[in-house]
This record gives sequence, structure tokens and C-alpha cells, in this order.
Amino acid sequence: MKKVFVLGGTGFVGVSVCVQLLQQGWQVTVPTRSAIKAYPVPSLVGMTLLELDVHDEATLRRGLAGHDALVNLVAILHGTQALFEHVHVRLVEKLARACVAAGIKQLVHVSAIGANAQQPLSAPSMYLRSKGQGEAVLLSAAARSEPPAFDLTILRPSVIFGPDDKFLNVFAQLQRTLPLMPLAGANARFQPVWVEDVASAVRRSLERADDARVSRAPLILELCGPDVFTLRELVQLSARLSGIRHGQGRPVLALPRWLGRLQATLMELAPGKPLMSRDNVDSMQIDNVASGKVPGLSYLGITATSLVPIASAYLGRV
Repeated sequence: MKKVFVLGGTGFVGVSVCVQLLQQGWQVTVPTRSAIKAYPVPSLVGMTLLELDVHDEATLRRGLAGHDALVNLVAILHGTQALFEHVHVRLVEKLARACVAAGIKQLVHVSAIGANAQQPLSAPSMYLRSKGQGEAVLLSAAARSEPPAFDLTILRPSVIFGPDDKFLNVFAQLQRTLPLMPLAGANARFQPVWVEDVASAVRRSLERADDARVSRAPLILELCGPDVFTLRELVQLSARLSGIRHGQGRPVLALPRWLGRLQATLMELAPGKPLMSRDNVDSMQIDNVASGKVPGLSYLGITATSLVPIASAYLGRV
């Protein structure tokens, strides 16, 4: 029975990944700072929660010992330049070294649409630049030996939807209270992908190692759904599916970029995690859709799931 170490296994995507791997007979270890706060993961039979700080490289290496594979789902959407580098670059450097030291055979890394490992600094936001730098770290580490130190798969999802998402659910909740929706990046394009399709991509990426015909070269995939929407359309769709104002929702007020950044600045000053940051606005300068330059879900035999039937089920309960 194979053992996999899943960083970020307590999160929105991580829980779906862990469930699918457990159903296929994998032993799953999830590192966490606090096992008590790791709900809902403790309810998953066969899960091992390991209390450790993944940013402590020595502790990380000890935790990885005896595992066959590693999945990295750790990411942040808001923060300073230093924080993005800490999570998306420095942590990935530690993971690469720890994988080599622990003899990890496979590494599946979840990145983001718009990341560019070849020219990471060309991206318009700190988030995307740091994601590209993290990819470059892993590609370099895997290529340092022949054969590669570990089988590397990089997955670049578009925005991810599902019952516990912080995307469509947030749009629906906001429209229950606001008289209108002032919206930065209203014309930015997205190709939303279902959380279970992302989890299936992680699982099948790990399963590829059992096929002797599969190339050991690093694989990069873009994970996108079958449909493209503008942000305005997604806001309106969230209202229609959740029945707000009989499905009409609130009027959408498209903001120019400078005003959108001002709005985001004010949101950053509010207590708690911001709904929108200036860096999010910067990210939307490029479309969040498949480039067509690398394979997609179909490469792994996965048929992309449409958003509307799935979102109808959970937004209808909001």
C-alpha cells in the first residue's frame, strides 16, 4: 500500500483529494499545526494527522520518511511580497530538498493558471509571480539528476468551485445584503473547474507512476472546466442559481481598474481576510483560462464537469 504526504490536506481542495486517495487504498498523512483544529479531516477513516510545522525543514524531512509521494496544495491568495515568497517559493525549495533527502518518488504540485515557470517575473501580480517561481524551483530540482530525482507533475487550475468554495458562495451571500455589486475586473474571463475534477487530477497523476509506458519527464497540465465566463457573468449566475431577487440578483457596477484597486485597498484595511486585494485585481489583468499550450484534464482521462449543474445544487441551498 502506497503512502502519500498531503500538504494542505485540511483545506477546500485537500479534503476532496484525501477522500479520493483513501477510497483508492492509499495511506494518507496530513501535516497540520494543530490536529484539534483540523476538522473535517479527523472524520476520514484511514487518515493520519501529523502535528508539525512544514516550514521547519528538518521536521519536514522526518515527517516525509517512509512515504512514496508528496502532494503540495499549500497556497495563499492575499499577503505581502515576503509572505507570497515564504509560502510559494521558500516552502517549495524546502519541499524539493526534503523529497530528495527522503527518497520521495513522486511530487504533485498544485500551482495556478497564469503561472509561468520560464518567465515568472513577467506575471502581473505577486501571487502569479511567486507561483511561477515555485514551479521553476521544482523543475530545476527534478532535472538535477538523470533519471530525475522525482516524478514531477504541476497542475494549474483555474478558479475552483464546489460546495465549500469561497467564490460563488461569496458572490451569492454578498448579493443578499448589498443593493448593488461594485465589481473590479468585471470583464476578466475565467474557466471554473470542479473541485472533484481537480482532486481526480491529483489522484490520477499519482497513479501514472504505475504505468511503465509513462514518460518520467515533468508534466504540466492546465485544469479548466468546459465553459468560459466573465466575472460579471459568474456574479449574475450565482444570483440566478441561489434565487436572489427571484434570480435577477443585484445590478453589477463595473469599476475601472484604478477604482477597483481603491476598493481593494479599503477591503484590505478591514478586519480579517479581505474579500479582494489589490494583488487580486492585478491578477485579473490576464484571463484565467486555458492557454492551449499544455494538456488539460482529458490527458488524464477526465471529462471536465460543467459548472451550472453542480453549482445549482449547492447554491440553491444558500
